[in-house]
Amino acid sequence: MLTETELKIKGLEILTDALGDVDAEKFISLLLREPFDYTQWQRHLFKDMPVERLSRKAMDRRKRQG
Repeated sequence: MLTETELKIKGLEILTDALGDVDAEKFISLLLREPFDYTQWQRHLFKDMPVERLSRKAMDRRKRQG
């Protein structure tokens, strides 16, 4: 389990790797500017995606990272 500081650092690294510096900052700014409930957002994010497809995407991503 990561400490809060380690989690923040890793999260920022992941965001900047995936989005680049500018878009990562923009993303953080959006989260801070608007009321945002991650749990509610996440529940609706994949609601129309079949479980099999979601699972396949997760496994493919894990293979690419490992």
